[in-house]
Amino acid sequence: MLISPFIVLFALSYLAPLIYAAWLSLHSEQRSGLGFGGGETIFVGLGNYSTVLTDPAFLSSFRTLAMYFIVYVPLMTIAALCAALLLDAATAKLRRMFQLLIFLPHAVPGIIAALIWGYLYTPSVSPLVRTLADGGISINFLSTEWVLPSIINIAVWEWTGYNMIILFTALQAVNRELIEAARIDGASGWRIAWSVKAPIVRPAYAVILLFTVIGSLQLFSEPLVLRQMSTAVNSTFVPNMWAYNAAFSRDNLGEATAAALILALLAAGLSLVVTRWSNRSSEK
Repeated sequence: MLISPFIVLFALSYLAPLIYAAWLSLHSEQRSGLGFGGGETIFVGLGNYSTVLTDPAFLSSFRTLAMYFIVYVPLMTIAALCAALLLDAATAKLRRMFQLLIFLPHAVPGIIAALIWGYLYTPSVSPLVRTLADGGISINFLSTEWVLPSIINIAVWEWTGYNMIILFTALQAVNRELIEAARIDGASGWRIAWSVKAPIVRPAYAVILLFTVIGSLQLFSEPLVLRQMSTAVNSTFVPNMWAYNAAFSRDNLGEATAAALILALLAAGLSLVVTRWSNRSSEK
């Protein structure tokens, strides 16, 4: 009786939409004649999944997402680790200020962050582009070659502070006697940071990787905003944009929900792999 309110809310807010999405993914709407008036919903089984998985644009969006993940994860993790190590070594007063400054970008919604950086990327109005040009460096951050690194930069700016908190919390649990022993043995602060502290918080890396895998598959807001500023970002740039385009531009809810469920299954599978890897690493 005590947990029944949670079960009801969970079923209404999570299970019911999921079941409805699965039903939509197995059906398609056919319109007769010139497409005027209502259509007929027919059962197509796995037809929508077959169409999605054989669509070149959908498969290409995963290549873009893979490139994003390969570059973004190491950059963000290293930046978060460096910030956490600096935070762990700072004095109490500096620690609070430093923690606030690094974490503050995470408090900015993704849409707003993309708009801010989009302004900084636009050559005609950007003080950043103008300053680089004055120094002899000409970069078009919204070009085909630079748009993906530009999106990665926005993500690193947004999420470094959040993951820094995870690593900093793990560093607070490190046995201080171990650090003192290393200091007595003559280890420098740099050596202690990278040879003692960084390896000992390995479980925190697994947590970051788990969250980052799920977050990367949900990439949507940043490329959607930059699409209004750059022709290099098309309507199928990443898988979520493909699903968005299918639902609201092509009015094909069956394919859109099939793509969404494929992403959900992929996220679940990758999360399981990361979790098992983390458990095996902890046992060692």
